Amino acid sequence: MVPAFFLCGKPDSRFRRFGQAEQVTVGRTVERLGGFATWRELRRQHSRRAIERGMREGSVIRVAHNSYTVPGTVQAVQTALRVGGIVSHLSAALHHGWKVKTVPEQTWITLPRTRGALRKSTHGVHVHHSDLPADQMRDRVTTPLRTVIDCARTLPFDEALAVADSALRSRKVSRSELIAAGAAARGPGSVAVKLVAKHASDKADNPLESVLRALTIEVGLELTPQLHVAEPGVFAVVDLGSEHLRLIIEAEGYETHGTRKGLRRDCCRHTEFAIFGWTSLRYAYEDTMFEQDWVRWTLLAWLAHRAGTKIPACPKHVLPRAA
Repeated sequence: MVPAFFLCGKPDSRFRRFGQAEQVTVGRTVERLGGFATWRELRRQHSRRAIERGMREGSVIRVAHNSYTVPGTVQAVQTALRVGGIVSHLSAALHHGWKVKTVPEQTWITLPRTRGALRKSTHGVHVHHSDLPADQMRDRVTTPLRTVIDCARTLPFDEALAVADSALRSRKVSRSELIAAGAAARGPGSVAVKLVAKHASDKADNPLESVLRALTIEVGLELTPQLHVAEPGVFAVVDLGSEHLRLIIEAEGYETHGTRKGLRRDCCRHTEFAIFGWTSLRYAYEDTMFEQDWVRWTLLAWLAHRAGTKIPACPKHVLPRAA
């Protein structure tokens, strides 16, 4: 039986049929993993020969022991020097070694508000104007805390939360520093800064989990990252959950989990959750990143069903189904 792709129950020709899957490059894998990847993460998707070829061709760069990134990450400072600006926002986040939701196609550069139009080419440059205090930039890059605040002011909530979570995981920004900065935030974007500071956590393993958590926050759910689930004969750590709601939410990453052993373990785990009265909602990378209206709807629908109220109408959703 050949699977087809459906949009609201109708085949969608934008998607390839089974057996014609997209050939993902090593560089694209690094981008989907947040801009940085370990050797082990790359080997889950690619052969040793493919990774080495990617490094020879320059689509992937090794920046430290067991750390690989894409060329734009290391070229950002050169771009800042060329246009006379400071590396900021997403480009600064990558410079600090943080994973992000989406690796930017352009280099984010901050220029003073008094600076006129750039005389040099701005191709591949996203310009932001702000007067940066001297203590909030270092070596042509915004400091870690300033980077988080800039992203919180400017980016959508899910992208900003992914940056803040990464910053906390790296320990280059502390929770107390971020909360203090959120409390002190004023002016345009200050509400967004306070929201990110309130919800940022170092417990999220990667940007995918951060993005999914942002969606749950947007619909009013307060869930615990890396929740410990303990039942008779069962112990597990799940991506997100609430013991009070008996709700488990997991983000299924882009990397392959398709071994028979892994499949069996996964089936046993979620079957046992159901036996002990837990609802388990699982979301694929593509849905979490690109079908966010549908993800929000599923969460709202679950809440409505639990409350005994009317379930909202389902939005359009591109979904592979068996023909």
